[in-house]
This record gives sequence, structure tokens and C-alpha cells, in this order.
Amino acid sequence: MLRAALLASLMVSTTVLAVPPVSATPAAAPAAAQPAADCDYYCDDRDPALPLSARRSPHRPGTGTPSATGAPPSTAGTPPGAAAVICNRYCDARDPALAPADRLAQTVAVGGRQISLRFNDTDAMGWAVVSAAQPGDEVWLDRSFDAGVSWGTGSRLGNTAAPAGFGTWRTMMFNVDDWAGLGVGLLRACGRPAGSSTIACTSWYRTTWNAGERRTAAATALMQRYNLGTGLFDTTGWWNSANALTAVIDNIRVTGMNSYRYAVARTYDLNRTAWQGDFINDYNDDVAWWGLAWLAAYDLTGDSRYLNTARAGANHVHRFWDSVCGGGIWWSSSKNYKNAIANSLYVQLNAALHNRIPGDSTYLQRARTGWTWFLNSKMINGANLVNDGLNAGCANNNLTPWSYNQGVPLAALVELHRATGDASLLTKARTLADASTGSSFLNPGGILFDDGGGGDVPSFKGVYVRALAALNRALPDRPYTSYLRRQADTAHARDRSSADSYDQPWAGPFQRSDAARQHSAVDLMNAAS
Repeated sequence: MLRAALLASLMVSTTVLAVPPVSATPAAAPAAAQPAADCDYYCDDRDPALPLSARRSPHRPGTGTPSATGAPPSTAGTPPGAAAVICNRYCDARDPALAPADRLAQTVAVGGRQISLRFNDTDAMGWAVVSAAQPGDEVWLDRSFDAGVSWGTGSRLGNTAAPAGFGTWRTMMFNVDDWAGLGVGLLRACGRPAGSSTIACTSWYRTTWNAGERRTAAATALMQRYNLGTGLFDTTGWWNSANALTAVIDNIRVTGMNSYRYAVARTYDLNRTAWQGDFINDYNDDVAWWGLAWLAAYDLTGDSRYLNTARAGANHVHRFWDSVCGGGIWWSSSKNYKNAIANSLYVQLNAALHNRIPGDSTYLQRARTGWTWFLNSKMINGANLVNDGLNAGCANNNLTPWSYNQGVPLAALVELHRATGDASLLTKARTLADASTGSSFLNPGGILFDDGGGGDVPSFKGVYVRALAALNRALPDRPYTSYLRRQADTAHARDRSSADSYDQPWAGPFQRSDAARQHSAVDLMNAAS
């Protein structure tokens, strides 16, 4: 139900309803037996050797699956931050005649009438207009605080009927966002001709407030999916939320927009005791993703609790280093797979900790040892692409060279170079980056693409471009600037909805979005800055 609503609400095309108005990841080593699939928004394809309680990747323990009421999405429960009357700079129901600006977002037709959505970007408000109106024609606004999935009490705002003698009629102005309630919103205009059961609505749009350019617009669209109750991002999983938070933090760094800074402490406070505490669960890559998110938070805020949590995660992961295959850490607590992502993250996290802890030698030694093992593990193939991991015989398993497996080693080498000053590390990183940016497999038609679905894959490209940008900044000639800008320009032109949401294929076309797809787009816009 929720996935269907999400698809419908984010389509760029006009919505026409013939109903009366309403009132209100890479594969692991094979296991002997695969338990029944555990599905929420997507089926859980995590390590089958772990118990179901450890494999519920979409949500942290205790939150359960999303509820399905069976009701239309417009009658769903009120999202966090939605208020009956919202007051920002001005309160809801302000006269559009007072607007200092009037921007047309979209016009749709129904029964010979035109329904238009207009914005006052100065005051972050919008209103609906019906033109070629006949007496009794209705026009109103819908307002959503969850990326257009539902609109609850934001339905039929300012509903009004055109009187006789007026060819044009309009609603009052309403706020897009709820600043006091941390509601990040969208508006659409809807109308119904008199005597008809057909409703037409524009697509979802917002003002340019916190969305004045493509980097901030993408971040604002991501924050529409931030759940104030859980401190995670709806429509995606646990580790993806770590990357989404990292994308938001990076966006603050590159744009200077601090509006969503509250998400850092809120996510930490609401989730620190989940799983085993300190963002530790049975997957070492998950633990490392959260460790890196908290290092980004530490860099932003200087708050030592984030640094301490990252250290706790790194120390936990180190327990899974052993002599099997000559070294390396296991992917999960079931110890049945040594793979690229967990081990490259191990290097990055330990090197990054060293760079933030004066006098450290422990994390630096772990990072050095981790990189030496990774380099000699044979996971880097003859084309200088990184395959997914090792088979039971400790040889390259030749599984898909996902984009994030190419990216994390770049970020790891940048951190290790910062720690050691060893120029050969950047030379190796450049060799790997040249291979991945030049790969026709990874870049069909010149645009980065991971050929896979599920809940994990949509996050991969964001990880890649974030790491490539880190390497690009570390190299004096900035060799990957044009590549990153090509990706961003293409995605912005071909893969974007009216609400600045993005889909997985940056070459387009846009079909649907979720928080994993969206954080990858935020990472991309950050990287192309």
C-alpha cells in the first residue's frame, strides 16, 4: 500500500481521479538452508546464516513493519509536524493579493477548466487557482509532510467554490513547511468541475525555500522522508539511513544550509541503544557505515560522543579479524564470508579515527594492516575493478563489481594518505578510480549505473561518488570534476521529479524514489560542487 502510494504521488504526470473528493545486496556465501524471506518494503536478502531477528534490515528492533490501514493515502494518519493551522512567517489562509511574488509551478486541465499551482517563494507559501471557471467549480490544496505519500489533515486546504460571474477563482495561501514542527512539505493544487466526480491535481511541488539550487533541493527532498519519531529515513533500511544522514551532513558542509542539522542529534538519541547499542549489530559493514556517519557528525559539531561511538564500532569490528584467508574481517557475525565492502570500510574507518585522535597508533596500525591485506587479497581483478569478495577457497569470487566496492577503497586510501603522507596510496587510488570511471560496465553510455534492485543497491552509487569526490579533492589537478558534473547534470535533467526526488538510473527516466535513491542523488550533488 505505501509503496503504491509513493509511486503514484511522485509521478511527474497529472493526477486525475474519477472518484468523489475525500475529507480528509551482494550475495553471501551459500548456506545450507535459507529461512523464509522477511519482507517489508523489500525482501531481506541479508546473510541467511543469521537468525531472523538479526536480519530485519528495513527497521531497527521494536519499530516493526509499516502499518497498512487499507484506507486511501489521503486519509492516512497525520505525519509528524502536521498542524491544523501552520504559522511560519505568516499563518495559513493569507490573501494571495499580499504575495510579493507569483510563480506558476504547473497547470493541469479537467473538464475545460485549468487548475494551477502558484507560489510565493518569498514567504514560502502557495495557492491554487481555477481558470475558465464555472459557478460551483471547486479548487483546493493538498499538503504532504512525507514526500507525497500521504496528506492526512493537509487535505483540501482552502477548499472553495467559484461563484457566478468570476472566470478565475483561487484559494488563500498556505505554508509549504511547518517550521516549528520540523515538517518538510510539498503542495499540490486540485480541482473538480461543478457537477463532476472527476478530480484533477497537479504534481507535488514546493517553494524555493531551502531548495534554491539543486544541492539544497535534493537535501530537502531527502528530509521529507526523515521520520521524526524513529530518527531514521522512511522507505529504506538501517545501513542506508547511516548513508542518508552522512549525505545530509555533507550537504551542510558544501552548502552552508544548517536547516536540517537537528537530524544529527535526533538520530543519535533515538537509536543509540538499538540492536547491541552504539549502532552495533551483526553486520560489520553496517557498524562501519554508522561509525563513518558519526565521524562526519563529529567533524560537523565537535561533539565527542560521536567520536566515542565511532571508536566503539571500530573496536567491535576489529574482533572479527582473524587468519582465515591470511587476514581480513568477516562480513557478519556468522563468519561465513570475507568481502570487499566490509574490509575496505575497515580501512577507511580506522584511518579516519587515527586522523581525529591525537597520538593514536592503534587505529593507524589496523588501517595499514587492513590495506595491505586488501591489496593482496585478489579482490582487485585484472581490470583494476573490485569484485564482491572471496570464495571458500579464498580466491576472488568474480561476483559483481558494484559501484560502492569501487568507491570505498578510494575514500580509505585518501584517509590513509592523510595519516601517513605516503604518495603511493593516492597513486593507487587514482589507478582504481580511472578504471571505475572508465568502465563501460559501470558507466553504460557514460552514466554510472548499478544493475540491480532490492533495498541495498540504490545506495551504492551515492557511496561511490562521495568517495570519488574525496579523492578528487585530494588530487591537485582535480581529474574527476568533469565526470562528477556529467553525472549530476544528467541526473538533474533526466531523472528528477517535480518535487526534486530522484530515481536509481541517473540517465532516466524518473519513475519512483525512496530515501536510498534520494541520498545517492544528494551525495551526487554534493560531490559535483
